[in-house]
Amino acid sequence: MRKIKLIWDFRGPDAKGIAEHHKIHLGEFAAREKLSFYETGVEDGDVNHWMAFVVVEEVNMKLLRDALRPHRGVLAE
Repeated sequence: MRKIKLIWDFRGPDAKGIAEHHKIHLGEFAAREKLSFYETGVEDGDVNHWMAFVVVEEVNMKLLRDALRPHRGVLAE
């Protein structure tokens, strides 16, 4: 089964805090919907750019995509 990494980008001086807070909601949503997921997390892009992400199985991607509208998605390794 392929894994998809759905990503939300946040920019500005408060981007890190917003991304960390968003990560909490991603985990809560997946648990509430009883979706299996591999991980949630945050990553720094560059100055004032942080990303929150969730890695899910491809079969669960459409539900998360439609409900939470990520900015982008990539194949996870």
